[in-house]
Amino acid sequence: MRQSWIGPAAAALVVSLALAGCSSGGQASGSQASGDQGASGAAAGFDPDATIVVGSQNEPTSLNSIGGGSSGVTEALYLNVYESLFSLDDEGQIHNLLAEDYSVSDDGLTYTFTLRQGVTFHSGKPLTPEDVKWSIERVISPESKAARKGDLEVIDSVTTSGDDTVTVTLSQKKKSLIYYLAGVWILQRDIADPATTEDGTGPYKLDQWKKGDSLTISRFDGYWGEKPTNAGVTFRYFTDATALNNALVARQIDIVSGEPSPDYLEEFQDTSQYTIVEGQSTVKDLLAFNDRVEPFTDVRVRQAVSSAIDKKALLDKVWNGYGQVTGSMVPPKDPWYEDLSDVNGYDPDRAKELLAEAGYPDGFSFTLETPNYDPHPAEAEFIKSELAKVGIDVTINTITSDTWYETVYSNHDFEATLQEHVNDRDLVWFANPDFYWGYDNTQVQEWVDQSEAVDTDDEQTELLRKANETVTEEAAAVWLFLAPQLRVSTADVSGYPKNGYNSQFFVGDITKSS
Repeated sequence: MRQSWIGPAAAALVVSLALAGCSSGGQASGSQASGDQGASGAAAGFDPDATIVVGSQNEPTSLNSIGGGSSGVTEALYLNVYESLFSLDDEGQIHNLLAEDYSVSDDGLTYTFTLRQGVTFHSGKPLTPEDVKWSIERVISPESKAARKGDLEVIDSVTTSGDDTVTVTLSQKKKSLIYYLAGVWILQRDIADPATTEDGTGPYKLDQWKKGDSLTISRFDGYWGEKPTNAGVTFRYFTDATALNNALVARQIDIVSGEPSPDYLEEFQDTSQYTIVEGQSTVKDLLAFNDRVEPFTDVRVRQAVSSAIDKKALLDKVWNGYGQVTGSMVPPKDPWYEDLSDVNGYDPDRAKELLAEAGYPDGFSFTLETPNYDPHPAEAEFIKSELAKVGIDVTINTITSDTWYETVYSNHDFEATLQEHVNDRDLVWFANPDFYWGYDNTQVQEWVDQSEAVDTDDEQTELLRKANETVTEEAAAVWLFLAPQLRVSTADVSGYPKNGYNSQFFVGDITKSS
């Protein structure tokens, strides 16, 4: 199960917009800004009443977007069932959604949003400013585990006026506020239990969630924007990739939302029957140290571990040439991306020299907490072999996702771990010394803080490049690779997203030939 691992202390940094005293352009047709698609969009002869079946290994643990846990809830519900004031398309670009317009005060502390009119929830109740106020406030409430909570806590107050105006006042300037608000799902404020039921404004409504089996959504006839090109979608969940792909071969599903390994692609090479799409993801695979515990408190030890691992060879082993070695936490679609793959790059001799300088001429040993789902077990074996060549002995401890969350993420009881982080613009996690890996550099923290107080995109990009270069140079973690987004469908299906941006999967443009 792919995890986002973004709890109360974490927050993903976000796209830069020139906000001072201006308004953002709108997206007139609703959440259909899905960007570059994996197959061509709606073609003549598609069936508007078709039900699309998506196979996935990423079942939600809850329908509550502020509860923490897996990214499966984003895949199934974001932009499909729930909408936000703003949306992100498949390229990570931001669009107005439920906010038709907005303005920002000269001091950058007051945002005034004008809501789109004629929007109704699936319950039939109209969207009101009070729903938006309630939705924002629940994200920053004490019990929230929302991904954006930490950065949205700069919100000092949310007030409403009339039938279409919401005003957000900040305690300090937050240049990236608009992007953070794209992660705030707008719920009807009287919803009974967001963990098991829904009441959103999206183009689909929830029909049924059979835990451990499937989740079905159907076209919402009262949707305010452009109607979906299909009647509904069923997400079928599989714990085994072989069973998932066998279901596609048997035509029990139409699309595999994400292949966990290129090994499964061979049987789908017949282009008359199947379409294989490689897109970019924001999934960074990391060997994360606990920077609070020895020997990983020593930057030279961390650099040595990084230099001892051939990341390109690992990528080839795990993904057979798909994906990319980037060398840092920043994926190519982030504005502050630089190719830092040569920083602490593969150099076993340098690794040995660094270990000797740090007082470990004969190496050392540590335990690697390894999630039990692909590709981590194979990664762990490769890393164990690589580090043995420089005298480092690795004990692999295979654990479940739940154990990882409790032991590593919550309790910080680990030496090193493997994990994948799905969010874009999450470099800022390294500016939080309380995050699970415990990296603590006051200069990085200052740069990240300053990046929210600047006026221009260029200023923000410059500061965050400095932060990323420092974090990478100090090997706060080992960035193994950026995973590819591999999707497979039957040839009669098109219009699905190509990329895996934050694990979202907008289904409203998917068509199936009649």
